[in-house]
Amino acid sequence: MPLVKTPSTETLPHIDSLSDSVLSGLYLYCGCWDAAHSTADRIEDPTGYFWHAIVHRQEPDPANSGYWFRKTGKHPIFPKLAAEASDIGYRGARDWDPFAFVEFCETARQRPGSTEEQVAIQVQLVEWQLLFDYSARGQTC
Repeated sequence: MPLVKTPSTETLPHIDSLSDSVLSGLYLYCGCWDAAHSTADRIEDPTGYFWHAIVHRQEPDPANSGYWFRKTGKHPIFPKLAAEASDIGYRGARDWDPFAFVEFCETARQRPGSTEEQVAIQVQLVEWQLLFDYSARGQTC
């Protein structure tokens, strides 16, 4: 589920000085799936793998998303994400489980307009905000 549907990298001109993690997040937010994917593919660290996993979750390709979440491991934003997702109404485990959330998103995708879909969209936005902030601040949580 892209957060914004603007399929053009032209909405983000002249941003070559930004890190690939920041770029991947910006491309993803703007709905530039190909650019987000190719940028995340260049990042060889857990944050890059996390962006890559999100891209495939939104594709949707849950199996590929799971592959990238396995490579991500326990990311430093998981505790904050779990707390904020719970506040939104997502009833996952106490500790953030990205695999369970992929499955939740797949179920929500099949129920357009449902409460589950709204929760999935809201949690994904919080996830994006936390990971983008983490990426932009030089990976400090």
